[in-house]
Amino acid sequence: MNRQQSIALVIAAANLLLMLLFPPFDYIGLKHGNIPTFDGFYFAFGSHAGRVVNIDFLTLEVIVVLVNAAIAWLLLRERPLGRRAPGGNRYQRSVLGLVALNLVLIVLFPPFENYVAVSQAALPSFEAFYFVFGDNSQRQLVMPILYLEFIAVLVNGAILWLLLKDRGPERLSADEIRQLAEKVRGSRRDG
Repeated sequence: MNRQQSIALVIAAANLLLMLLFPPFDYIGLKHGNIPTFDGFYFAFGSHAGRVVNIDFLTLEVIVVLVNAAIAWLLLRERPLGRRAPGGNRYQRSVLGLVALNLVLIVLFPPFENYVAVSQAALPSFEAFYFVFGDNSQRQLVMPILYLEFIAVLVNGAILWLLLKDRGPERLSADEIRQLAEKVRGSRRDG
């Protein structure tokens, strides 16, 4: 492990600690018909009447940090002399960076719905994407859409990473190898 990788791991561990100390909470009140509405991030060991930890959102936050740490680990590996970068070609590294950025944006701007729509609809509805640190006291996270976004980004990123993979050396037939060797011998004699 090189210095950059250890720094990435320390940053990931600090993020995990911060997320676990200040998890996302939902407010469950009579005013909202006992429907949990997103209330914000509070200290985990504090007293929070009428609030419960939103385990689904906390799980997604932890997964995003772990996936981004794995991406950083891949991108920050040292390149052996005379070889290509082990993280893939520059297009593959760009895909990894875009996946990390998309995952962070998904967590920062999750899908919300108004609590009134929740109480009147049998299926979850979607209102809009709002900044997670804004006033969302009248809204509930739409976890099925958030999970779908998360899965779509990971699957699309994996497919793109595979599609942009460098092709290996082409297989040459025995005749082609012989011709190539004769060419090399002929150029050495001439030079």
